[in-house]
Amino acid sequence: MGLLELFILAVGLSMDAFAVSVCKGLSVTKMEPKHALLCGAYFGGFQALMPALGYLLGSQFESMITRIDHWIAFVLLCFIGGSMIRESRSGEDGEEMDASFRPKEMLTMAVATSIDALAVGVTFAFLQVSLIPAVSTIGIITFLISVLGVKVGNVFGTKYKSKAEFTGGFILILIGGKILIEHLFF
Repeated sequence: MGLLELFILAVGLSMDAFAVSVCKGLSVTKMEPKHALLCGAYFGGFQALMPALGYLLGSQFESMITRIDHWIAFVLLCFIGGSMIRESRSGEDGEEMDASFRPKEMLTMAVATSIDALAVGVTFAFLQVSLIPAVSTIGIITFLISVLGVKVGNVFGTKYKSKAEFTGGFILILIGGKILIEHLFF
């Protein structure tokens, strides 16, 4: 996986965190830098941790699944992307509009927004992606996008939440398709 692909994947994965960060930004009455940095640290940290855990799990099963790894990556990425698109179209605001930045709430949201990154980490093991650059890129990109999300939410509100989720889902589906096409035809 090249640097551009990794960057695009990181942006796609960070869209859930962006949507929650927008909601957190909307919920605070007085925006402070610590709000944005806290969201960035939680979401970026977990978006980096979960693919690493997924990679470790995937590595355990790699020898049994190498013949169908591209199909697994395709199905997982399409499922995750489809879920994100479906959620963006549901019309429901699943994110809680809570101004709390307490560790328990932030931890819960960070885990919830990074479950898809766990599945991506499994595909990293099958595709033998270099783990440290991959998780570092995902974590840094998510950190930056989450910080931006808090600021955007504070300024613009939830207007762009569903568009961000849709875009993230679409990107993951495109990456899944690219992986499948590369393995089948090249």
